[in-house]
Amino acid sequence: MHETFEVTPAGFQLDGRPFRVLSGALHYFRVHPGQWRHRLRMLRAMGLNTVETYVPWNLHEPRRGEHHFDGLTDLAGFLDAARDEGLYAIVRPGPYICAEWDNGGLPAWLTGSLPPTRLRCADPAYLAEVDRWFDVLVPHVAARQITRGGNVLMVQVENEYGSYGSDLTHLRHLADGLRERGVDVPLFTSDGPEDHMLTGGSVPGLLATVNFGSRPLEAFAKLAEHRPDDPKFCMEFWCGWFDHWGHDRVLRDPGDAAADLAAMLAAGASVNVYMAHGGTNFGTTAGANLANPSLDGDFRPTVTSYDYDAPIDEAGRATPKFWAFREVLSAYRNEVDGPLPDPPAPTPVQPRASVTLAQRVRLTQVIDEVGAPETVAPQPPSFEELGIVHGIVRYTATVPGPRTAYPLVVRGLADRAQVAVDGAVIGVLERDRPADLSFAVPAAGARLELLVESMGRPNYGPLVGERKGITGGVLHERQYVHGWTARALPLDGPLPAVPWDHADDTDAVADSIVDGPVFRRGFVTVDGLADAWLLPGGGKGYLWLNGFLLGRYWSAGPQRALYAPTPLWHEGANELVVLELDTPAAAAALSILDSPALT
Repeated sequence: MHETFEVTPAGFQLDGRPFRVLSGALHYFRVHPGQWRHRLRMLRAMGLNTVETYVPWNLHEPRRGEHHFDGLTDLAGFLDAARDEGLYAIVRPGPYICAEWDNGGLPAWLTGSLPPTRLRCADPAYLAEVDRWFDVLVPHVAARQITRGGNVLMVQVENEYGSYGSDLTHLRHLADGLRERGVDVPLFTSDGPEDHMLTGGSVPGLLATVNFGSRPLEAFAKLAEHRPDDPKFCMEFWCGWFDHWGHDRVLRDPGDAAADLAAMLAAGASVNVYMAHGGTNFGTTAGANLANPSLDGDFRPTVTSYDYDAPIDEAGRATPKFWAFREVLSAYRNEVDGPLPDPPAPTPVQPRASVTLAQRVRLTQVIDEVGAPETVAPQPPSFEELGIVHGIVRYTATVPGPRTAYPLVVRGLADRAQVAVDGAVIGVLERDRPADLSFAVPAAGARLELLVESMGRPNYGPLVGERKGITGGVLHERQYVHGWTARALPLDGPLPAVPWDHADDTDAVADSIVDGPVFRRGFVTVDGLADAWLLPGGGKGYLWLNGFLLGRYWSAGPQRALYAPTPLWHEGANELVVLELDTPAAAAALSILDSPALT
């Protein structure tokens, strides 16, 4: 039976009856599909009646014209599962989503071809690509609106646009495009409760909502100044926060968060809890931020976990915040929501164990044997010019000699480089962290090699759309080094085809003399499928379980172990592979934990 959902000054109406939206953010692409229903049931048990999700363009279309709508990208399957579990849905298709997601959801192939200043505005080339993407995406959403027997209540136009720009022509184009492609449920915008954000990001005739983490009455008062006829809706109630590598974990007291939730509900507002369940930035999908978004400095990549200190933790378990929110929400449920269900049983966890990663293959060997074809250029090409999203690129050049010791300068490093001269590692350069890597050159010249690793692209602010690799050239003293060869190893998909038939099975003595990054492999047999957390022994790298890239790890913390959900495990033997970049000898073992290690 088809339904109607309407916006009125007094609130929302579902089939002509008052309806309070009690929503929670849960991103399908941050949860293994085999666990979607468990997480959706947890939302219902917390007292919610709606699930909200973004749509990451770059995950669905990693290369231009190559579209994915299966597995982690099965948006339709997720919305159908939410409907089956008794939840309405809010969809936020972007095209920009922020979300602490790489590049704010914009594809690297797009932002690598357009200057950042031409993104997120009425630039014809940008809008043409958005229109082409919406032609593919929107039918999946439109078919699942409540007006067609589905569960989608609302669809967002862009995302927090007022924090970025003021091009209302651009926003109107997106809104009109959604309508033209069949979206007939209410459209809305969401912005911070600030004058410049609400004036720059809202569209006449569309519902305006606000995002905040505290002081709800002040936020709604500001919304009312600009939109006196719009019902109060907090589209992002920030009940926790995300974490950056090398910085302390951010936590919020459950009682404090519950008090703000209660205050906004008592004021008659609807709410979307961001995040109700955060999940995981699998693979290389985590974004990055800057300490000051308006400046290019203090780069802060986001960790693999997106636990967010949410009421439902990364493994789908109830936290004290869950129970505090459940108590508050239980007093504001609609009659049509039905009785409040109990939470489903938590997923079992594996016992602790240690796994030896005996086989090793040097990273340089893997690049030589299975890396992308070599590119020769006078200046180092960016990742985008090489056609890769994330991974490792080996840049090599010859520095002529003889010359005395001069400092090495890498301009536009994005984001980290291990530097070797004539095969000997002389140090590591990191973005925004100056280091003195000086070296002399003999008469025959010196072979300079930089292994450059990308971290997340900024997901917020003017640096959205930045390029990765080396974007400003390499200098020895004040002289540019020219004549580069670049070879890439992409790490944004399945495990590379590591030539394990050439691997060494090493003992501890031989292992102690390994120099340079290595791939390591080991196997573990499990009896019964369950969740686990995997703690590599090395310093920095990547971890695969049965060919699936769980994500990046880094001893800089705060996250130390990576979440390995049940559906990725096999009965019997399971393959574990790490690419250790910094301390290869220490990476010879890996620990299986039965609890998270996020601090």
